[in-house]
Amino acid sequence: MPTVSVKRDLLYHALGRTYTDEEFDELCFEFGLELDEITSEREIISKEKGDVKAEGASDVILFKIDVPANRYDLLCIEGLVRGLQVFKERLEAPRYKRITPSDQGLQRLFITEETAVVRPHAVAAVLRNITFTQERYDSFIDLQEKLHQNICRRRTLVAIGTHDLDTISGPFVYTAKPPASIKFKALNQSKELTAPELMDLYRTDSHMKHYLHIVEDKPVYPVIYDRNGVLLSMPPIINGDHSRITLNTRNVFIECTATDLTKAKIVLDIMVTMFSEYCAEPFTVEAAEVIQPDGSTSIYPELAYRKEVVPAEKMNSKIGISETPSNLAKLLTRMCLKSHVLEDGEQIEIEVPPTRADIIQACDIVEDAAVAYGFNNIKMVIPKTYTIANQFPLNKLTELLRQDLAAAGFTEALTFALCSVDDISDKLGIPVSATKAAHISNPKTAEFQVARTTLLPGLLKTIAANRKMPLPLKLFEISDVVVKDPTKDVGARNYRHLCAVYYNKYPGFEVIHGLLDRTMQLLALCPGETGYQIKAAQDPAFFPGRCAEILVNEQIIGKLGVLHPDVVTKFDLTLPCSALEINVEPFL
Repeated sequence: MPTVSVKRDLLYHALGRTYTDEEFDELCFEFGLELDEITSEREIISKEKGDVKAEGASDVILFKIDVPANRYDLLCIEGLVRGLQVFKERLEAPRYKRITPSDQGLQRLFITEETAVVRPHAVAAVLRNITFTQERYDSFIDLQEKLHQNICRRRTLVAIGTHDLDTISGPFVYTAKPPASIKFKALNQSKELTAPELMDLYRTDSHMKHYLHIVEDKPVYPVIYDRNGVLLSMPPIINGDHSRITLNTRNVFIECTATDLTKAKIVLDIMVTMFSEYCAEPFTVEAAEVIQPDGSTSIYPELAYRKEVVPAEKMNSKIGISETPSNLAKLLTRMCLKSHVLEDGEQIEIEVPPTRADIIQACDIVEDAAVAYGFNNIKMVIPKTYTIANQFPLNKLTELLRQDLAAAGFTEALTFALCSVDDISDKLGIPVSATKAAHISNPKTAEFQVARTTLLPGLLKTIAANRKMPLPLKLFEISDVVVKDPTKDVGARNYRHLCAVYYNKYPGFEVIHGLLDRTMQLLALCPGETGYQIKAAQDPAFFPGRCAEILVNEQIIGKLGVLHPDVVTKFDLTLPCSALEINVEPFL
């Protein structure tokens, strides 16, 4: 969940009253939010940098509020205050209005064909006669960053550019050019640099380096120019310094370039609706025209209102309450969903505003009604239908095995389901292509790139982190691994594996072998053709001649042996290891 930091006194001033910490915590809970932390800038710096004094830091009290990931309208203090005030029925939800100026005054953005290979979509709008204060300006910038990290998926789907319209002249052109031909003075830079020079500069920037991969391997970079050839921005990396927003800015030109047009429309709607209240005519937005390469045109922002009809009985049954249709309509209106009962007296018509992109279908509306009613106010009742529950057979077997493996002297570990590519391939001497691993498309860190295909790396890393513990170290884990499977609707499937590792001054193969025999005994399998067999095998993860396959009914279910010294070394271990890993699902 995204966390929004707001100044307590500023928030209370906007709400028109003060609260105790407990009262505001309760208000957040009622509205479906969570007051995560009460802190200050000084405390934050002290925790992050270990600076007890944190000189120059403010003592202003900050509220850190957890907001649902799909509530983009609550990611800034403007939307938060607006939502809370409507919820407490202190004001009505505003009506957002798009104004289209005359043909001469209409700002236009032309998209060229060159953008198709990198970021093909763009939308735009104008906030006219806006008044910034330092707090409003900070919130304006912070909302952009929150959206970039959230719905924009770290700028891969959408990148927001904001410009002082009085410093540039339309119409604007959104195109793409070879990097070497792009030269401009970027935001907060002292001189003009070419695009390759900027990319090199930002490789060491803790903030900007995370966005370079989006375009750095493309033959052309997207850019936006005004009528006079002034470069406004090089999305999704950086804006130009020429058109930067300041406290004196009165007219803001907002452009969003994107690979996903729907997301771009949502982002633009959120940006303009949140800050249009500071315009000379509150809650009005000046439209802009976007011209596609084929000559077709679109007017943005859409600021579309739509209507949904939901039966009151359906809401009551889904939530578990018995409210009248008129009361349900009032509850929804408190959630910024203006509602009224239709003439039949049974159905409720709900108007979904442009700020509520999270409302997709009826169940989302029902959820909002439940929030407004109060989850704590819903009475607990015995369901009219009942079922007899039973433990999943695989989990039952797993629990039984855990107890006996622990009784055998092994300690259970619980490791991460995600790991790096190297953990399951290079460190085990296996090509990546042979692992059939499910890759994460946008991994947060290099440590979590794929879903694990074996439990062994996790246990070896656990041992490496506990090398100073008394020997021997005997660990086991029974958990799922994930392997690609084209026959499944999701393209992958889980397997329940049992893995055990023995780490000591000597390999201890006999200990691992004994654990296997004990496990098979528990599973009522005897050595031999009718039970289980051990057959010599070769595996790059194991020492040559010290590896065997485990077969049950002529089906290979796993391997055991002494790990190869290279594997042990790659996991930062210094002593020999023996390991066992089997698939327990065939025993069901």
